[in-house]
Amino acid sequence: MKLSTRSRYGMRAILELALEYGQGPLQIKTIAEREGISNKYLEQLISILKASGLVRSIRGPKGGYVLTKPPHEITIKEVFSILEGPLSTVECIEHPESCERCIDCLTRDIWIEMQQAMLKVLESKTLADLIQKAKKCNSGSNFQI
Repeated sequence: MKLSTRSRYGMRAILELALEYGQGPLQIKTIAEREGISNKYLEQLISILKASGLVRSIRGPKGGYVLTKPPHEITIKEVFSILEGPLSTVECIEHPESCERCIDCLTRDIWIEMQQAMLKVLESKTLADLIQKAKKCNSGSNFQI
């Protein structure tokens, strides 16, 4: 399984918002500069996150975007699900009717186990966990998201 650019860049953008949580809104231009993401692409990602309810916009000269809830309440699974859609290793896990071999498939149990392991990891981590790790690792220096 390979993560899309949408997920990787979207995660970087939402982590920027998490780092600034409680300190006021961030403008797209600022996030784009910090993360090396084009403004146009970042606008699309923020739009997806905004439509999901994880991010909201604040209008005005000092406006921008903020998280709608604290970083410790947002799991990595939630972010990836919004950006990628259902996190399935193979189609037949969610829709057994999609494969005529589903009932007799020797590998299906492996795909299910892989998916469960992946979801367990993503559910167990929050944005706050990543921020805390970054601050410990870099104690004051710039870190990469």
